[in-house]
Amino acid sequence: MVSVCGAGLSCGLQARFVSESLYKEGDVIIGGLFPVHVEAPEPYHAFTQIKQISRCQGVDLRSYRWLKTMIFTVEEINRDPVLLPNITLGYLVADTCLAEGTTLSAALALVTGQEGTVLGAECSRAPMVPVIIGDARSSASIVVADTLGVFDIPMVSYFASCACLSDSRRFHSFLRTVPSDAFQAKAMAHLLHLLDWTWVGVVAGDDEYGKSGVQLLLKELENTKICVDYLEFIPKSHSQSRIRRTVERIQSSTARVVVTFAIAPDIEVLLKEVMVQNVTNRQWIATEAWSTSILFFDPASSSLLAGTIGFALRRADIQGLGAFLAQLSPVKQPNEPFVKDVWEELFGCSLAQDWQPSSKTPKCTGSENVEKHGRIYTDVSQLRVTYNVYKAVYAIASAIHNMMACQPGRGPFENGECPDVPQLKPRQLLHYLNAVNFTTPVGDLVYFEGNREPSASYDIMNWHIDESGAVNFVQVGQFDAAKGPGQELNINLEKVVWGGGWVDKVPVSVCSASCLPGTRKAAQKGKPVCCFDCLPCAAGEVSNMTDSTECVRCPERFWSNTERTRCIPKVVEFLSLQDTMGIVLTVLSVTGATLTTTVLAAFFHHRDTPLVRANNSELSFLLLVSLALCFLCVLVFIGRPAPWNCMLRHTLFGVSFVICIACVLSKTVVVLVAFRATLPGSNLMQYFGPIQQRAGIFLCTLVQVVICLLWLLLAPPLPTESAGGELGARVILQCTMGSVVGFVLVLGYIGFLAVVCFLLAFFARKLPDNFNEAKFITFSMLIFCAVWIAFVPAYVSSPGKYTVAVEIFAILASSYGLLLCIFTPKCYIILLKPEKNTKKNMMPR
Repeated sequence: MVSVCGAGLSCGLQARFVSESLYKEGDVIIGGLFPVHVEAPEPYHAFTQIKQISRCQGVDLRSYRWLKTMIFTVEEINRDPVLLPNITLGYLVADTCLAEGTTLSAALALVTGQEGTVLGAECSRAPMVPVIIGDARSSASIVVADTLGVFDIPMVSYFASCACLSDSRRFHSFLRTVPSDAFQAKAMAHLLHLLDWTWVGVVAGDDEYGKSGVQLLLKELENTKICVDYLEFIPKSHSQSRIRRTVERIQSSTARVVVTFAIAPDIEVLLKEVMVQNVTNRQWIATEAWSTSILFFDPASSSLLAGTIGFALRRADIQGLGAFLAQLSPVKQPNEPFVKDVWEELFGCSLAQDWQPSSKTPKCTGSENVEKHGRIYTDVSQLRVTYNVYKAVYAIASAIHNMMACQPGRGPFENGECPDVPQLKPRQLLHYLNAVNFTTPVGDLVYFEGNREPSASYDIMNWHIDESGAVNFVQVGQFDAAKGPGQELNINLEKVVWGGGWVDKVPVSVCSASCLPGTRKAAQKGKPVCCFDCLPCAAGEVSNMTDSTECVRCPERFWSNTERTRCIPKVVEFLSLQDTMGIVLTVLSVTGATLTTTVLAAFFHHRDTPLVRANNSELSFLLLVSLALCFLCVLVFIGRPAPWNCMLRHTLFGVSFVICIACVLSKTVVVLVAFRATLPGSNLMQYFGPIQQRAGIFLCTLVQVVICLLWLLLAPPLPTESAGGELGARVILQCTMGSVVGFVLVLGYIGFLAVVCFLLAFFARKLPDNFNEAKFITFSMLIFCAVWIAFVPAYVSSPGKYTVAVEIFAILASSYGLLLCIFTPKCYIILLKPEKNTKKNMMPR
């Protein structure tokens, strides 16, 4: 519906429907647009040539209160002798029926003053209404502002909060006393962030108010960690199937918080279906459109909406308004539009002349008590949008006051022209409206900022349900955009009653629970960033904050604790005297050395006995000393590795064992040669006397000494650190081989001597002697070889300090094998059976 005007043409109204209106004569007529009814009639088309007159349906009591507030304010201003002296304000107020088409039609009727066609000659005349207060809806305000903006006719809206209307190029003649939704979206984002609601659902009306508000909210949430699970729109047709699907989506979602951006009639339809499906476990967030509206509140559904948190416009108390509203009477105002419909809506009765007793609706008496039963119409405890209407009328009056104060020749227009107040031109009034700065009778300073709208301030309201089931709107906080960043939102959480059954506890609305320290977030494929899995940090990595996105690797020589929350120094591992294993091995070493020393003492004490002398006491003494060294060399393996003990370990071990095996080998050879020398013509003993035995032992030992010296000079064993334990949780201190060849040669040489000794002893085990030492040497060498054969795979496969423990065990086992197998029988005779320690018993039978 547009108005077209040009040279020689006429301005025609494409649609001619005009809703009911209220008119009062005055010097300046202020237009008003209010959605008193919420259901517009079916449109008709000019080409049908049939003019169908039908009325709007469904009364909105709150909107009617807004309309009456405008009338009240005009009358209050007219009684003020100072504000507009000698000027009387009038009004022409029309019903918009909550539809864009009827709103535009009503607006055009206001400014043209008639339904019909305005001739081209009249297109330039001043309109009957130079300014309009309205509309309540953003989508309708956009349509009207686009149309009337061509003629610079100013509009002052009291409830159209869409941020799109802040476009000064497109809507240059549009002003409003309600803040832009851009601030409300920002306030909502702040609230969600403050309460850690990172997983929310959004429901919006399918109009400019809902769509624009949702876009602003999503933009505010872009740089936060808040995600939207679903976005549903309430259709204007209020299709029951679509409403049902929307509520089912709300019910099935894991988001416990539902943010709404819709006008009250749309929310009413939605909440009726919410009650049908009994969706109780939700925390509702309301916009200023319905945060203090009880039109659709049913005490039976108190559990559904209890705890609702909403943003409401600033509240004010308007003196005298309540009494003025209570004057409504169909008896005193029989011909006034809207009164009949409002009265029937208030009391649920009928004022029809043709009322019949059989009717389901009782007949109205006309004397019902409005003040007591006026419901939301007479409720002046939450005057918010109503106060915006009040301020809009005063803004126009203040602009006219300033126009009247203009001094000729000093006016703001061309050649210092001042406006002609009785014949107001919309463009001149728009200029003065943009510059108003006044204080209302309530005491508030009112002015329009650069974008022709007030600064944003919202009360944060909480729905408390009393024992009777009635709702009380309790202010629990405030959002003031004029305050600095981070200080805009102020809320007292102790006063809040929460929804969704939580009551005294802040509801939890998250897609995934926060990841505790020691874990990191891993995004779930195909889902928003708020949905994630918590994966434990890998070994050696930590996270010490909640919701860490990554784990940090510990520095060198540090490792993660069991909880993966902090780095602790790595455990330095080596075989020490503080370990149980180290203590046991040390005790075994010292015990072995003590036993060896005891045997040596016993042999020395009985050195002149036949048994000791028969077995070459000198070799026995040397063997016992070397065995003692074998036991004691274990102590070098226990303790923190250092260069000196790393080089001494295998050197001392290798040389001691070679001396030991060389002595045993010498004994074995002597046994074999001694028995061979008893044969006729044999003279072998002359080559195996004490000197030759010493020389043999020396030569055998010299070879091992040379190997050890070369090893130490070319590639000595040195201490080193390596990672061990669980993926490197420990620092293992150990001695490197330096040269594998050197280690193999040392062990190989010992093994070679042991095998030779074992073979010779095996061949001599059955020689005729009452005390044939060869058989004991055979057993000792068998044990020795078995231990060192088992040592190789155990040594290679043992980790950390257990490598050293395996080597120590091999040394102790082989040493004990030699000591016990060779010297236990002798000690038994020397100490327990001395009668057998005679030369006679030593001789062969």
